[in-house]
Amino acid sequence: MRLAYLGTSDFAADLLRRLVEAGRTPELVVTRPDRPKGRGRKLASPPVADLARELGLELAQPDDVNAFAPVLGLDAVVVCAYGALLKEPLLSEPGLLNVHPSLLPRWRGAAPIERAIMAGDAETGVAIMRPTAGFDEGPVCAVAREPIRPDDDYATLSARLVALAADLLARVLDESPPFVEQATEGVVYAEKIGPGDRTLDPARSAVELDRVVRALHPHIGARLADGLGIRRTRPLPDVAAPAGLSREGDRLLLGTASGALELLEVQPPGGRPMAAAAYLRGRDL
Repeated sequence: MRLAYLGTSDFAADLLRRLVEAGRTPELVVTRPDRPKGRGRKLASPPVADLARELGLELAQPDDVNAFAPVLGLDAVVVCAYGALLKEPLLSEPGLLNVHPSLLPRWRGAAPIERAIMAGDAETGVAIMRPTAGFDEGPVCAVAREPIRPDDDYATLSARLVALAADLLARVLDESPPFVEQATEGVVYAEKIGPGDRTLDPARSAVELDRVVRALHPHIGARLADGLGIRRTRPLPDVAAPAGLSREGDRLLLGTASGALELLEVQPPGGRPMAAAAYLRGRDL
């Protein structure tokens, strides 16, 4: 099967690696152009570009994938977390498939894994759909479900979803199941994670804030309003703590609207991650 692969993110790179390991090596990998990144604003390649070079795959980084002719005419074009809307003539390709890590129509959009954890969903999954002009609105041909565990963070859940996606995609490529239109009820959008999503609001409960921390770990990271990075936490819903940060022995607590959030691992601005006990040494709280 002659295959092209379009993707950008770490999740897309992990799925690409599994495709290659399963013997489904794409003839062409397409990803977004290099972009300035970080405080130094140096040009950096997307994760999919780095992996394609590592594996020696044919790579293209067009400014506009919709006008990029080499992706046309193949048996299948697999899209995963590409990060740009697809338009004609690409949308008319008969073998076009999009791998989306959610149970569509819930969590259409840019951050489905993070939003599912933040919302406290009991499960999520992977859907394979045909892209249309709408945002993740196309018909679906296959779905697989995955429980969200109480201690899941983005890293652990996304790893299982990549494995699930690889198995589901293999079945779709082999069997070509029929497409069914998405339900019109239960549509929820997973908006891109912004600065406000990262900042922990003590007016929310400890349980909610713990979900935010786990949803953004380790790729984005939660933080307090003063810039202290929060990497690992434990909700203590039955423990009362004063507003703001406080200490209880060598434990660091954040008072919330309902219970306390124990901060287990933090990262001072410009510093390295450290256990909360180490952060507390020499500090008066």
